[in-house]
Amino acid sequence: MPVNQDLIEREFAKTSPYLVGREKVREFSRAVFASDPVNYSVESAREAGYADVVAPPTFAIVVQQLTLDQLFAIEDSGIELTHVVHGSQQFSYTRPIVAGDELTAQLSITSIKTLGGNAMVAAETTIRDARDEHVATATSTLVVRGDAA
Repeated sequence: MPVNQDLIEREFAKTSPYLVGREKVREFSRAVFASDPVNYSVESAREAGYADVVAPPTFAIVVQQLTLDQLFAIEDSGIELTHVVHGSQQFSYTRPIVAGDELTAQLSITSIKTLGGNAMVAAETTIRDARDEHVATATSTLVVRGDAA
């Protein structure tokens, strides 16, 4: 089944709030080999002007994944998870994510292009804080391999 072009029109619900935990930030920081003290030490983060430890820039993928799970759960999407490869990932920030943030995210599919039997799905996730202020936008391109591949 080809990727459903109607996904571009579909409205995705905001995710439930995700509370960014201090230990989650530290765990993620270790996993990506972040070395800045603001990623681990509350004292260092506060000295640098932040309320708590600061998540590395790629931490937004944790929140974006909640929205992509919505996409993968759609039965008529034409997206079989075992046929998906992550093609690209970008993040743009209004401000860093810090421990204590309560974040919601909303997915939109900005385009679907077919190329050689495969589909390129451009997904954009807008991440907002508890005051509904923009924190980050995570943009992914998912490559969905066609059945003939």
